[in-house]
Amino acid sequence: MAEMESAHVPLGASVPDASSVPSRTLPDTSRHSALVRLTHWVITFCFFALLVSGAELVISHPRFYWGETGNDLTQPLFKLPIPSSRALVPTGYGYVLPDQNGWSRYLHFQTAWIVVFTGLLYGISGFMTGHFRKDLLPARADLSWRSISTAISGHLRFARAGAEEVWSYNVLQRLTYLFVIFVLFPLIIWTGLAMSPAFVSAFPLSVNLLGGQQSARTLHFFVSLALVLFLFVHVLMVCVSGFRIRMRAMITGRAGAQRGRT
Repeated sequence: MAEMESAHVPLGASVPDASSVPSRTLPDTSRHSALVRLTHWVITFCFFALLVSGAELVISHPRFYWGETGNDLTQPLFKLPIPSSRALVPTGYGYVLPDQNGWSRYLHFQTAWIVVFTGLLYGISGFMTGHFRKDLLPARADLSWRSISTAISGHLRFARAGAEEVWSYNVLQRLTYLFVIFVLFPLIIWTGLAMSPAFVSAFPLSVNLLGGQQSARTLHFFVSLALVLFLFVHVLMVCVSGFRIRMRAMITGRAGAQRGRT
């Protein structure tokens, strides 16, 4: 009854606008653990190194095949309309780019192993601390079409995140992160290892399940494109939802005090 009486507004009385409503400061709550922040930035810097070196490797032979073998004389599944850094690769251009295959291959393989071990550390810690269950696994009620469509609509309208989303992810973010962590990330490692002769000689089934080494290379390329798309959307949404607070949370671990309406 007291709540109903306090909510009653006499006829003719002026209703205060939103700016006159008292505000409260939300607590400066911990957002990300030290391990999550460390692995996030290690993988971020490694991803850019892999992207640059991987692009150089693609330029050395911008043709993709399906099956076990593929070479300059083989009909490609598809080819990128770019010049190559090797004169023997037929691309339709009358010139070749500088050959950077040596350092790029070395950097790509060395950085990939750093990502593998960092990812294993993050995965083991995520299960042991309950990070995946508490922070990424969506509740059953959130998996309804209404919740998912609302999240999609908010992202398409570039709506700024509410105060509650500073400390947690919405259902679309949770599903996307789970897909990247448990589908794209393992697949990029698997297809990468399937192109290694040393690894394949020890585990031939790893490449046979993919249809051959050239199939693994083609799949590796498409998974890389999916990860680049994820990175672009991720950075865009960070900027839209509040770049400073998101960056502060991933650097210091704390989201910072927020002003909210009582």
